[in-house]
Amino acid sequence: MTRYLLPLVVFLIMVGFLFAGLGLNPRQVPSPLIDKPAPVFQLQQLHDPEKILSSEDNIGKVWLLNVWASWCVACRDEHPLLVQLANAGIVPVYGLNYKDERGTALQWLKQYGDPYAVSVVDPEGRVGINYGVYGVPETYIIDKQGIIRHKQIGPVTVKSMEETILPLVKELQSQS
Repeated sequence: MTRYLLPLVVFLIMVGFLFAGLGLNPRQVPSPLIDKPAPVFQLQQLHDPEKILSSEDNIGKVWLLNVWASWCVACRDEHPLLVQLANAGIVPVYGLNYKDERGTALQWLKQYGDPYAVSVVDPEGRVGINYGVYGVPETYIIDKQGIIRHKQIGPVTVKSMEETILPLVKELQSQS
């Protein structure tokens, strides 16, 4: 009888861990890049492939990096909020077009609006890997020193905009 007891206990412990894991929110996975320098990149601009944007071009200002793609359904959900944010002029929003076709991406922005100060192209997803992108959309808040201060996994929502993104942006902008 006792020889069956140990496997049963091990099984019950494993079931307990499974249920505990199922209760976690996958959008709240902590990023190891928070409070660390943002990965450096130099990428072609989506609208003008002759021009390059470097992440270092934004040193000295607070900015958002939004990882998006024309094939991403959830990107459509957040897109109107990004357009509103860009129109409000509160913080510059830069786009990282992830694993996408240039022509399709340009058409998508023409159709839905272009909230990006500049959008750069990451066709193989290498820069996305450096940023720890799990999937699109993802949005990063980067401070004046080039440090990642927040990572939004999944689409930006009204709630995340009002409760997290805008307050953090305002706080970071007020710092010298």
